[in-house]
Amino acid sequence: MMNLKRILLTSCAALLAAWDVFACTNLIVGKNASVDGSTIVSYSADSYGLFGELYHYPAGVHKKGTLIDIHEWDTGKYLGKIEQARQTYNVIGNMNEFQLTIGETTFGGRPELVDTLGLIDYGSLIYLALQRSRNAREAIKVMTSLVQEYGYYSSGESFTIADPNEIWIMEMIGKGSGVRGAVWVAVRIPDDCISAHANQSRIHQFNMNDKENCLYSGDVISFAREKGYFNGVNKDFSFAEAYSPLDFGARRFCEARVWSYFNMFTDRGEEFLPYIKGETDKPMPLYLKPNRKLSVQDVQRAMRDHYEGTPLDISKDFGAGPYHTPYRLTPLSFKVDGVEYFNERPISTQQSAFVFVAQMRAQLPDPVGGVLWFGTDDANMTVFVPIYCCTDRIPECYSRVDGADYATFSWKSSFWIHNWVANMVYPRYDLMIDDVRSEQQALEGSFQQAQPGIEQVAAELYKSKPEEARRFLTDYTLHMAESAFARWKKLGEFLVVKYNDGVVRRVKDGRFERNSIGQPATPVRVGYPEEFLREYVKQTGERYKK
Repeated sequence: MMNLKRILLTSCAALLAAWDVFACTNLIVGKNASVDGSTIVSYSADSYGLFGELYHYPAGVHKKGTLIDIHEWDTGKYLGKIEQARQTYNVIGNMNEFQLTIGETTFGGRPELVDTLGLIDYGSLIYLALQRSRNAREAIKVMTSLVQEYGYYSSGESFTIADPNEIWIMEMIGKGSGVRGAVWVAVRIPDDCISAHANQSRIHQFNMNDKENCLYSGDVISFAREKGYFNGVNKDFSFAEAYSPLDFGARRFCEARVWSYFNMFTDRGEEFLPYIKGETDKPMPLYLKPNRKLSVQDVQRAMRDHYEGTPLDISKDFGAGPYHTPYRLTPLSFKVDGVEYFNERPISTQQSAFVFVAQMRAQLPDPVGGVLWFGTDDANMTVFVPIYCCTDRIPECYSRVDGADYATFSWKSSFWIHNWVANMVYPRYDLMIDDVRSEQQALEGSFQQAQPGIEQVAAELYKSKPEEARRFLTDYTLHMAESAFARWKKLGEFLVVKYNDGVVRRVKDGRFERNSIGQPATPVRVGYPEEFLREYVKQTGERYKK
């Protein structure tokens, strides 16, 4: 059995730092595994330094030979110019007008395979593909063709590529500095299954003869042989083992999030726990059949997970503090007296810039069927607002209003208002989270309740006046976003008053109570939970004894 406190290898230090910065999660639901026939995928952009905003790329027709600049998504670094496509499609967030959605997680892999001379990074690759593709298979072709022509600048990446009918996981890694192209493999997730990836390569053996459900670069195995990463027979080849060998961080910080998702919705969580704990190296399957059909709301809740109720639960031990906050400060590993320790890394994490759950439906016209349920900041502390895929304007609150960015606060920015509320809640989580949940559930419940009616009107309008239907859904999107933003700002003001100076002001029927002469009622001095006080006395001994 592996000693988890001693496996943090020196060679992994750079990757540990990278996971702190680029550590995202994708959850996947096939159309026959969902309650309403939707394909569903999620994504959290977990990165210190990334500003939470809603991106928009308008549709357009471009002259042959038009060049566009490519800047690395994570840093803004200029990488070069490439030729623009003759036609591009409307993209809002990570979904385009045909309901095509692309998410990602970075697995890093072998550092010597990064092409520092490549022109296209993983983020640019996503948004270029969304602008140029109508479905998932076409997106795979566009993405692999672009890196073949211009070079792939990033490290190893897992992409979720989804449309209303199919969901694929594609894993890609470069060939080294100055070598154009990439090695890659893409596997279609069966319609009746769920899957996930979280910063570790998850494609092991794949069926090279199943051209309908498995695509790959012609040299994916031969290149591994050439580099000395693999020397067996083809049928035993594992993309993950060759290009992203498993280590402690990949297992406990990354695969553990996939395990948590499988643990929620299959009956095999206990079976796979030894793999997460380091007691076996046998990996989890790429996909599994769930024990029930999932809804959009199920996936939203899963994106808020902190391993609650499992052996990895981080809300019950000393690190959670007196009010059981299910968060840990990074970095993920730390040393005490020369011994290295670690913190768990759950799906939900404080450094998220934005998060979405994408819902795609083949039975509806594209402008109606594609909904990007979008929120800024951490999934646990945000509101998932419906953004229809035909939307061609950005709600002000999801923009860089007033010059807002990661280092510039604005009271008009959803990213900053959600962070303001979240950072009030973190230190006194148990006391305050019910107020957050109440507002969250009210808002999301109202969106869910309104959805059938809104879509019925839009679908009818689309039959005869498609442009009016698109305007209707765009206006609805903008109104819901600004309404949710205003409500969350009010929530922040409420929390400041209710919990000011460590007390709790009394509330009745949504208003702060007052006494018989109209003055604010005496607040409740809640103090600390008894279990914390016992530990406090244990640590301080006789010092504070009366």
